[in-house]
Amino acid sequence: MTDDAPRPKPTLPALVLTYLKIGLIGFGGVNAWARRVIVEEKRWLSDQEYAEVLGLGQVLPGPNALNVAIQLGERWHGGLGALLAPVALFGGPLAVLVGLAMLHDVYGEVPLVKAVLAGVAAAAAGMIIGTALKMTQKLKPSLPVAAVGAAALLGAFVARLPLPVIVLGLAPFGIAAAWWTARRPEPGREAR
Repeated sequence: MTDDAPRPKPTLPALVLTYLKIGLIGFGGVNAWARRVIVEEKRWLSDQEYAEVLGLGQVLPGPNALNVAIQLGERWHGGLGALLAPVALFGGPLAVLVGLAMLHDVYGEVPLVKAVLAGVAAAAAGMIIGTALKMTQKLKPSLPVAAVGAAALLGAFVARLPLPVIVLGLAPFGIAAAWWTARRPEPGREAR
């Protein structure tokens, strides 16, 4: 399926079961799993469409995964989808995490448990970085768009600026970069 081909619309039960699956297998990296399932497995969105929804989810208050689930649920099934997608996303993991929290209260100071938790945290961080790199490779951003992304990375990791400052400060440049890129003719094609 090409990026221009029409995408299938999931049924409401498929949407709920998919978000339940994403929530249950996405410990430490729900967005990584959500992208993989929604873009690669189900093909409900293209990489570009998912990046746009995730980008909007990141600038809204609240967890990005929640924001994306609400947006996609609403897109495909209105208010009911907007309600059920995040309930499925967080319901299963909530039950599991409550059980794990009770076990951690009892066994959390055991050295082996501490080592396992440190290993899981490292794996989750790697998965998030890997997903970001995979999205960047597939999207092939133009130089101006990549420059805005690099500026955001520098703002976060070097200058340690808060997310709202980075988003609000770079938004005009990101919009201009995307607009400029969209207006450029593709190589081998004449300008319209």
